[in-house]
Amino acid sequence: MTTPDVVRGLWPGAPTPNLLGDGLLSPDPTTATVPASAPTSTSIPTSAPASAPVTDPAVPDAHPAQFTGLPGQTAAFSPELARRDVPILHRTVNGHPLVWLDNGATTQKPRQVIEALAGFYGSANSNIHRGAHTMAREATEAYEAGRSAVAQFLGAPSPDDIVFVRGTTEAINLVAQTWGRANLGPGDDILVPVLEHHSNIVPWQLIAQQTRARVVPVPLQPDGQIDLTAYDDLLSMRTQLVALSQASNVLGTVPPVREMTALAHRYGAKVLVDGAQAVAHFPVDVQDLDADFYVFSGHKLYAPTGIGALYVKPEIMRDMAPWQGGGNMIESVDFTRTTYAPVPHLLEAGTGHISGVVGLLAALNWLTSFDRDAIAAYETSLMAYAQQALATVPGLELLGSAPDRIAVLTFTLAGHDPSEIAAWLDRDGIAIRAGHHCAQPALAHYGLASAARASLALYNTSEEVDKLVASLQQMQQAA
Repeated sequence: MTTPDVVRGLWPGAPTPNLLGDGLLSPDPTTATVPASAPTSTSIPTSAPASAPVTDPAVPDAHPAQFTGLPGQTAAFSPELARRDVPILHRTVNGHPLVWLDNGATTQKPRQVIEALAGFYGSANSNIHRGAHTMAREATEAYEAGRSAVAQFLGAPSPDDIVFVRGTTEAINLVAQTWGRANLGPGDDILVPVLEHHSNIVPWQLIAQQTRARVVPVPLQPDGQIDLTAYDDLLSMRTQLVALSQASNVLGTVPPVREMTALAHRYGAKVLVDGAQAVAHFPVDVQDLDADFYVFSGHKLYAPTGIGALYVKPEIMRDMAPWQGGGNMIESVDFTRTTYAPVPHLLEAGTGHISGVVGLLAALNWLTSFDRDAIAAYETSLMAYAQQALATVPGLELLGSAPDRIAVLTFTLAGHDPSEIAAWLDRDGIAIRAGHHCAQPALAHYGLASAARASLALYNTSEEVDKLVASLQQMQQAA
């Protein structure tokens, strides 16, 4: 993926932004150094913390700097390379090096994203489209370069298939209030698996109330997989939409989206895929999935908050009506007749999050500069190590054991409330999430109202897993 100079933070006629104030950012990425307080060893140990030997062959006896993913592949990736680019990972919290294990909630941002944002606001800030001056043209070029990059990242046929939104939640609401309002009616079914995030449940409940359709939950198996037999039985000619995530934010489950989509299409149903938790962990191809709609949030993909994208099949998008009215989505307006701009601009009323798109583009270029298959293989090996290491903590129980999953580790600890666990870990500089994770039906499947969650990313290391496990063991010993 190539990036015009104008969106690399090096705007024409402008100096490179100076973000070196606290010494965390190096002016030259090839000479960047890691502060002494940051972990520098990133090898995956051949044994878990002292109380638990690792016997799982899925955990490679290799240093990630030489980690090559699948046999025969050369991968230009290591967690050290990624960590070097992310300033916040080198800070301390409560006197300890930060261990960021809350990636399912949001990922930390590489300096390339930070510099791109500063470069835009420092040298090229302008509104986009229709501007007659140089900076307006530059900003428009950057914005549309971001659209092209998202299309390429998702394997979409054209940039015109991409709509910019605030994030996954807004994208799903947009689909519900445009396509859903036009195509759902009394007696229609919307199938939604129990493992879904609230943002992929509540918008469908709202539109179902308005159209007199109904939301039908698809049950889970004990291991956290979708019950595919039940799914097959629930599909019918009444099914108008299936809404499912490509990776669960609370169980890590990766459903067989392609197969589930093919089944839904046999009944003429459309399929919306929530990719919020998937896009950072493995490559996505919306054409291979045959998804009708695909949504994701930038902030879970090393990009800024407040920006995300919606992919829509072109034949579907052509028939979608405006969701909001205002500037940018019109061709002409008077008090007798208003004509609209073509899609995707039809669905982007008002001034968009221009700097967010610039940051998203920088994040995509950063992520895709690494071997994506190597990242996925590394995260899988790190998750396997973490699963075995956590098994050494007395009273700890992991939720979900689906064979296909991302590195999300949701757990309970006997005798401790999840919020108490999070507070204890925070004392050691370890950040996890506690609560219902906006996935109450999934937790209810296990008879729970809340749980603790550690979620891993490409810059996490086995040493950080060891710190998590050691802190949890100390918590149990102190009880």
